[in-house]
Amino acid sequence: MSRFLNEKYRKLEAYTPGEQPRDKKYIKLNTNESPYPPSKGVLDAVNSRETADLRLYSDPECKHLRQAIAELYGVDCDNIYLANGSDDILSFSFMAFAGNGVRAAFPEISYGFYKVFAELYNLDYIKIPLKDDFSVCAEDYYGLNCFIVIANPNAPTGKTISKDEIIKILETNPDNVVLIDEAYVDFGGESVYPLIKEYKNLLVVQTFSKARSMAGARLGYAFGDKELISDLNKIRYSTNPYNINRLTLVAGEAAIKENDYYKDNCNKIIETRSFTADALKEIGFEVIDSKANFIFAKSNSVSGEELYKSLKAKGILVRHFSDEKIKDYVRITIGAREDMEVFLETVKEILEEVK
Repeated sequence: MSRFLNEKYRKLEAYTPGEQPRDKKYIKLNTNESPYPPSKGVLDAVNSRETADLRLYSDPECKHLRQAIAELYGVDCDNIYLANGSDDILSFSFMAFAGNGVRAAFPEISYGFYKVFAELYNLDYIKIPLKDDFSVCAEDYYGLNCFIVIANPNAPTGKTISKDEIIKILETNPDNVVLIDEAYVDFGGESVYPLIKEYKNLLVVQTFSKARSMAGARLGYAFGDKELISDLNKIRYSTNPYNINRLTLVAGEAAIKENDYYKDNCNKIIETRSFTADALKEIGFEVIDSKANFIFAKSNSVSGEELYKSLKAKGILVRHFSDEKIKDYVRITIGAREDMEVFLETVKEILEEVK
């Protein structure tokens, strides 16, 4: 750390992204990427003509992509906000909707960036413990009078709360924004984006990274009342109005047009998730029921850290967290069926080695 860094950032604990080692070929089950490629239309859209136009700035209004999303979901263009990944939406939301006496509140065990953003913007915040079964207790958020952020499904557990519970959170916090982070909703969850027509304090955030196979393109979107969207655009136009590049915009539009392809892929992942969870249970693992494209599991025969290290040594990456409450678990992204079969055989080998 240099002596030039602003003092208020010196104690900041930055977010730690999933590792991306390059020393050998790995089966990557650690960063919740899709095992399937983008649709043909996406590959065709990113063509030489579009590449040649990189000399030109992208459309700051992202008009065509917003229209495509609005038509698919049955909302108005003014209800759609686009960003360079959903993380940018989260960042701007913490900046815009908390502070000046408004605290932020989010689950104690959830996406690690929530705490980072709260501290980056020097916000007062509270982390709310999960239940013993790792589920979010919706009642803990009733009447908080805070900027509330809940990942649904939650990460790294994959658990969900119901639409009715979210409605109660919205109704008991009418003067604060409630952000529902739906990065994994396409794998078995229920989106609450239709509620934006009834609740002006609801912001629903989704991404092209998981279900639409575009993690490397960096494209996120949000649904909200037009005034909330306007608030986010005010922040965006004060930082980087050209926040989405030309190639990502055309790729995103093509992906929306081929939505059935991605739905089929999500169904394959759901089937493989069930197969993997059942197989792990058969060899003694405890597996939390997940509605995401990953599972959270632990074994009584090997610690979470040891399993993570042993798998990595054998060419398979999973995610391990050092938090005391979840250190016995590993988060396992659901890959293609053949990848999960290799993973399961490797886990069996490790269990034999530690007997």
